[in-house]
Amino acid sequence: MQPVSLFKQKYHIDLRDVDFNKHLKLSVLFSYFQDIASLASENLGYGINTLKEKHNVTWILMRIRVDIIKNPMWNEEIVIETWPLEPNRLNFERDYIVRDMDGNILIRAVSSWVVMDITERKLKRSDVIGISYPEIIKDRAIDCKLGKLMDNGKLEEVYQKVIGYSDIDFNGHINNSKYVDFIMDCFPVEDHKNHRVKSIEVNFINEALPGDIITLHRDLTAVAKHEIYIEGQKNDHLTTVFKAKVLIN
Repeated sequence: MQPVSLFKQKYHIDLRDVDFNKHLKLSVLFSYFQDIASLASENLGYGINTLKEKHNVTWILMRIRVDIIKNPMWNEEIVIETWPLEPNRLNFERDYIVRDMDGNILIRAVSSWVVMDITERKLKRSDVIGISYPEIIKDRAIDCKLGKLMDNGKLEEVYQKVIGYSDIDFNGHINNSKYVDFIMDCFPVEDHKNHRVKSIEVNFINEALPGDIITLHRDLTAVAKHEIYIEGQKNDHLTTVFKAKVLIN
């Protein structure tokens, strides 16, 4: 296949991909994003295996924001479009748009990636892989800048999660989609029945490995504005693993 900057892939939403409302699970959507990002990178010649063999690095998702206009449903087919933006010194930005089969936009997302040395577990400059694109696309799926998320000073513990085999990916740490499940489990089932997620933004800060215990906290200070802050910490609260901001209807 000829290398392209704008990459498209069709997905069928199976029963295993939805929640009790038959809506596409947010964690599965993140898995779709990871899948198409991998396929698009392979198409451009910078896939996972190539980066490992040539540069001993791998792709790591650092920040992402997803705005949901309409939830895809069970048994529907969707098309995800993704494209990279021109990289800066450290980050590789990648945007996404999810459409139904009539071309209507259902979801928009923007993300920021880095490359990490597999042996040293340290981040590398973007120019280490010498990436280039057939076309530089400047259009953004969401007109925003991904920044650092902060709580409002009123964190309360929700639950703890022990990281096991089913949580880790090929990089040996928690897959980003698993964090989304952890975040969604901070909400009671009744909340999921009565509300829907309009937007979610996540900062992935530190690795979590098998055997780690992550303590999930939330801050409800801004709940009147339908905004909930969630944070995962490990090592007896000494290390922040991720921060998230969820906007509900």
